[in-house]
Amino acid sequence: MTGDGGPSLAFHGAAGCVTGFCAELRAGGSRVLVDCGMFQGSKTLKALNYEAFPFDAADIDAVLLTHAHIDHSGLLPKLMKAGFTGPIYATAATRDLCAVMLADAGGIQEAEVRHLNRRNEKRGRRLVEPIYTEKDAEAVMAQFRRVKFDVAETITPDITALWTPAGHILGAASITVDLTGGEQPQRLLFSGDLGPGGSDFTPEPAAPSGVDHLILESTYGDRERDRIDPVQRRKALAEELRAAHEAGGPLLLPAFAVERTQELLTDLMAVMDSGEAPSGDIFLDSPLAIEATEVFLSRGWNPDLGRNPFDTVRPSGRLRFLPKPWDSDTLERLDGWHVIMAASGMCDAGRIRRHLKRLLWRREATVLLTGYQAVGTLGRLLHEGADRVTIQGEEIRVKARVRMLDVYSGHADARGLVTWACDRRPVTGSIFLAHGEPEAVAGLRTRLEAAGFDPAQVKAPQIDDVYSLAAEGAQVVEGGAHRIAPGRAAKLDWHNDRAALLIALNRTLEAAPDDAAREAIIARLQGMLAGEG
Repeated sequence: MTGDGGPSLAFHGAAGCVTGFCAELRAGGSRVLVDCGMFQGSKTLKALNYEAFPFDAADIDAVLLTHAHIDHSGLLPKLMKAGFTGPIYATAATRDLCAVMLADAGGIQEAEVRHLNRRNEKRGRRLVEPIYTEKDAEAVMAQFRRVKFDVAETITPDITALWTPAGHILGAASITVDLTGGEQPQRLLFSGDLGPGGSDFTPEPAAPSGVDHLILESTYGDRERDRIDPVQRRKALAEELRAAHEAGGPLLLPAFAVERTQELLTDLMAVMDSGEAPSGDIFLDSPLAIEATEVFLSRGWNPDLGRNPFDTVRPSGRLRFLPKPWDSDTLERLDGWHVIMAASGMCDAGRIRRHLKRLLWRREATVLLTGYQAVGTLGRLLHEGADRVTIQGEEIRVKARVRMLDVYSGHADARGLVTWACDRRPVTGSIFLAHGEPEAVAGLRTRLEAAGFDPAQVKAPQIDDVYSLAAEGAQVVEGGAHRIAPGRAAKLDWHNDRAALLIALNRTLEAAPDDAAREAIIARLQGMLAGEG
């Protein structure tokens, strides 16, 4: 990686975009990864999930895992298949969540590849293989090693690591990495995904101060949210429920299966029980969320509260779990007021797509988004006001109410990120802004500089950028290969453009006065494609 053999840091994901975090750290004779996440977003970005790793997996000594979300853990089975045999260090809750999340991801890939291959066979296209299977996901769990918060672990002779609470989801951590070999020891702090703090579900983010290099997430680096307490959070949810009830139809909640689902269910039960919101049936239509909920019930004890805040999230007269596909099918026969919660939170996979196809065209229905929506995802298109979308090749008109409730975000806002970074002072080397789209990175850079950080310290890595590390700062290593052009990771791609073009064409054809006008439009397009103009 570096010409002089000194420590180096490479960003193989979530650099210039939000998903797929994977950092490769070399020090002495050691090579470790911090996270190994799956890309989400545009098809161009997701295609990286299928490509070979930009390193030899067999040469990696260990993986240090911040938390269980798929955009941080989702390629661990692929890493194993590629030859990685070392340990994966993670907190106990992260390990338990990965056991259900990775298996679910493998099962989804197998199902979606079967569906895609049927279409490919009909079209005469080549067949594809899943990135990994459910069995691969089960096999990689044997490589997990549990760590405790605030207890240092010796990873290799050159590297020790310390996990501290990040307050993002159950088990989530920031990881402090000490490079102990060589003439000049260095300390790196990987923030992981930082929680907003002030929650009755997760602990406050914490980490040591005094580091050489800080790797800081920047998801909401350009956005500040109003500070609210749990009472205000539930009040905001109740207002959305009342409005959805008044609209006369069901409420569809696309939700991340881990943490967001459990938090929302807890509050849904509370506001219905208190009378703040209209009572109704709540259907949890996500096998992954149902399995993950068991982990929250067993490991969700909050010492600050003296209880497990998720104890109410159990099947009851009102709350119903739907683990099987045929259970989900029964929802199609329901009318009127009820709540359906399904994954994925960005609307790009899982059972949520079936419900969106069924409900988006209905004016009385409400879709309530509750989390970050990455560029290129169906959730982002809905959030930005698209009046037509394409789901599994089918064009759907959007007539339902589409709402965003940002009070359940698991990420710190710009103010919180800057405060957390300031609390880590002194930072003597570089600050790498990862896990953010360009606008968020630029906004956080400006705020850090305003808080007194040296502009020269702040780096904005792109996918596959490599930096040589010294205690006084980091320098990018020129000449490295990039799997995706710098600046393109967070942009819409030609797949998105094609879908938008087809929707625009259909709209234009529908608006044409007669068939002769439609034929003329098609003839002009055919002429352009044939090179006539």
